This record gives sequence, C-alpha cells and structure tokens, in this order.
Amino acid sequence: MNTMMKGLVLGFCALTIGTAMVGAQPASPPPAAADPAAADPAVPSAAGPKIVFATKLYDFGRARAGELAKCTYVFTNMGDQMLILTNVQPQCGCTAAGDWTRQVEPGKTGSIPIQFNTANYNGPVFKQVTVTCNDKSQLTLFLQLKGTVFKPIDINPNLAVLNIPPDAETGSVVVTITNNTEEPLTLSSPESNNRAFAAELKTIQAGKGYQLIISVVPPLPPGSVQGQISMKTTWTNMPVLNVSTYANVQPSILVIPSHITLPPAPLANAQTPSVMIQNNGTNVLTLSEPMVNAQGVETQIKETEAGRKFAALVTFPQGFEIPPGQHVELTVKSSNPKFPVVKVPVTQMPRAAAPVIPIKPPEAAAAKPVSVPIRPAKTAPSDPPPLPPDLPTVR
Repeated sequence: MNTMMKGLVLGFCALTIGTAMVGAQPASPPPAAADPAAADPAVPSAAGPKIVFATKLYDFGRARAGELAKCTYVFTNMGDQMLILTNVQPQCGCTAAGDWTRQVEPGKTGSIPIQFNTANYNGPVFKQVTVTCNDKSQLTLFLQLKGTVFKPIDINPNLAVLNIPPDAETGSVVVTITNNTEEPLTLSSPESNNRAFAAELKTIQAGKGYQLIISVVPPLPPGSVQGQISMKTTWTNMPVLNVSTYANVQPSILVIPSHITLPPAPLANAQTPSVMIQNNGTNVLTLSEPMVNAQGVETQIKETEAGRKFAALVTFPQGFEIPPGQHVELTVKSSNPKFPVVKVPVTQMPRAAAPVIPIKPPEAAAAKPVSVPIRPAKTAPSDPPPLPPDLPTVR
C-alpha cells in the first residue's frame, strides 16, 4: 500500500511539472497578414511612382535574317503617384521603339513596343534598350532582347579570297554552302564571269549542304583580280546564288616606294632617298649594278637580310635637275629570271610658280585748276539818296 501511494504521488508530481513546462513555452506568432499589393497589383505598394516590369528580358528564339523581331514590354505603376517615362533609347539603329506609354497612373499599366531588324545579322544576338523615368529608386533601367538569327542560305566565307605566293602556279579556296530551311535546295553547276577563276561544286548532303571549290587558272600576273561565281537554284525567291571572289598574286620582288620623287629643281641640297627591295620568293635573290641614267647621281646596294631584303641608296647632287622630256629611273639587275631588272622611276616636283607682282596703272595727270569767274553777289537795290533840303528862294 505504501509502495502504491508513493507511485501515485510521483506520477502526479511528474504530470504537474510537465504541465507547467508546457505552459511556460512561448505562444506561436499569429500568421502574417497578406500584402494587399502582392495580392492585387492594382493596389499601390510604394510611396511615389514605382515602375515594375512583367519581364525585362525577351527571347525571340530563332528568326530568319531579314525578318522583324517584335516584342512588347509591359510595366505597372506600383506607386501612389503618376509614373512618367521621359525616354526610351534603343542600343543601335537596328532596334527601334514604337509608340510607348508616356504617363501611367497608380495601379495602371503601360507598354513599350520594340522591334529589331535582323537583316544584317547571323548567329546569336543580344540587344539592350535604356528606359528613363521618374522612379527615384531606378531612374534608369535596361530592357534586354536576345535570340538567334539564321540565314536561309549560309555562305562561309562570304568573300572567297585567294592569296597566291609568287612561286605558286595556282591556289584554291573552299566555300561552304548550308541550307538552314526545311525546303530542299538544289544548285546547278557553277559558272565564272572571269576566266582567271574556275569552280567545282561538291554535294555534302543532298538539298542541305555543299562545298564550292574555287581555284585560279594560271598564269596570273602580279596584282589583284576579281570575279564572281554564279549558280542557279531551285528556289523561286532566290533563283541565283552568287559568290564574290578575289585573288591577290604576291609579286616576287616588292619595291617600296615604287618611285622616287625629288623636290623642285634645282636641288638646294644633296638628296639621298632610300628604296627597299624585298624578295618574296623562295629562292635567294642577288642584286647588282645599280645605276641612274642621269649625270652626277651615285648609287649603292646594301643587303639588310641575306638574300631577302635590300636597300638601294641613291644620292642626287646639289643643283640636280631633270632635263625637260628626259625619263630618269633607277635600275638594278636581279638574279630572278622573271624580273631580271628592277626599275624605279624618278620624278621631280615642279618649280613653284613665281609670285605675280601687280602692275600699278599710271597715275593720272594732275588736273589743271579750273578758273571759275567770280560773279559779284547780287545786292538788294539801295534806297535813293535823300533829297537836299529846300533852299530859300532869292528874289
């Protein structure tokens, strides 16, 4: 009995202590009241004007080159005062803003229409538009536009350039043609408008991919030559495909400058211009016997890089003058069989025109004095003299 009573007492004490501890725990805070502005965008949530965009980034996905990518950015005035947009400035001329909303009342929405011209683009594009408003928390903000522009037919490279070394007889370049549309593309055999170029078309994937191999037809003179390769297509909107071609044949011997120009004659002081002669070929070059076909001119050749670069020094004496009608040039013998003689013309600037002295006209003869008769001034008629006083009569 005592044991049972002790157990009951201990149990009752434990229950009492547990109840007291539970009662000592702090009460849970009441749930926060919902933000009326978050629940209803028409309810202002900030003092002053407040601009909030539904999204600041628009992705137009994939667009064909030449199409207009259009989008509209929607914004809401979440403030309690009038929102005023002062400017919408696209990043470049290819992006334009339409008639955007200038003023928006609290709780109301506005829009900014933007269009992007994809004509001159190919690949990923990222553009930005700057918006200026009277929201003090963000006076200036940025809208972003991105996407990928693809060309219906991608020609890589757009311009086929061939750099032909001086010792090479020919050269070639490969142009890749890719159809980026679902419509199959068929190309005819290529034709060149210049006999200096030949072209061959290879099919990589029927209707989708091709390789155009353009080569030069020897012999080619040093310098540049241009041409165009044309292929007919099965597309009605692009019946002909053209590829511009440019070939540059490097000269075996490069001369800089290509001619010597002297000051006006006669030379006030001796002049020693320098001409650089460079060997672009694979064989070693030897230069010898430099000379100028004019009296008193001294020449010499210095080799600055063995077999590759040279400097021709030409000294023209004081008082030198090229006689009228005489052709003067520097000549150097070369070991290159294609260019046995290197020639550099020599010209002289014309004399300065003599100053024109104006001729004064002869002074006019001194004018003779002209005598002008002096006429007496006209005077008003004077009063008649007074009559003498009456004299007494003598009888």
